[in-house]
Amino acid sequence: MSRKTYLGTLAALLAALWVPLAFHPFDRSDWWLENALLFLGVALLVATHRAFPLSKISYTTLFVFFCLHTIGAHYTYAEVPYDEAWRDLTGHSLNAALGWERNNFDRVVHFAYGLLLAYPIREVFLRIASVRGFWGYFLPLDLTLSTSALYELIEWGAAAVVGGDLGQAYLGTQGDEWDAHKDMALAALGALISMCIAAGINIYLQRDFAREWAESLRIHGREPLGEVAIKHMLDEKGSA
Repeated sequence: MSRKTYLGTLAALLAALWVPLAFHPFDRSDWWLENALLFLGVALLVATHRAFPLSKISYTTLFVFFCLHTIGAHYTYAEVPYDEAWRDLTGHSLNAALGWERNNFDRVVHFAYGLLLAYPIREVFLRIASVRGFWGYFLPLDLTLSTSALYELIEWGAAAVVGGDLGQAYLGTQGDEWDAHKDMALAALGALISMCIAAGINIYLQRDFAREWAESLRIHGREPLGEVAIKHMLDEKGSA
């Protein structure tokens, strides 16, 4: 299947999910808040798909994450009826089977954020910053965790501005004062698993994996930076 056909299929499937769930959401105001970043993400992918096309793997992981986010936006993350759906399908409670005492759909999506977005982030780092070896795995993990923390700050700020029930619905803490910390930890865990899988595949397939890893940790500049580099620049400017 060509890239164009594949991307068109993913777009059609996302639209087929998003359009019905855009009608009669649990809370329309929260739906708009939740979809703001989705609109931004999709717009960015559309704008860059020619100049900077990603791999099918990256587009697929982003698609799955967008689908999960679309479901969460429709119901609000704290009210997604996954347990009821599982009970209707199997006759048993998924929460009871897993020992969950709350609606954990939001936790699943935060974990999925790390698991599904770390690889596209790695692809960007490899192709734009030309990182290699250790840094090709550490930096995607680092950026995933930092953007997860940034999202928690945006979420807190938005909830503080709108206030009331809408703010609480957007936060979705369900009374857990450590909710933000757990969400970030799960995103980091998901990213770590993703990078471990990528590393495992490369260890198996890449002949020079060990050499590239060692080279990425080699010291390339013997002189310190900071005041030393500033002095060099001042000397060069003074002699110009």
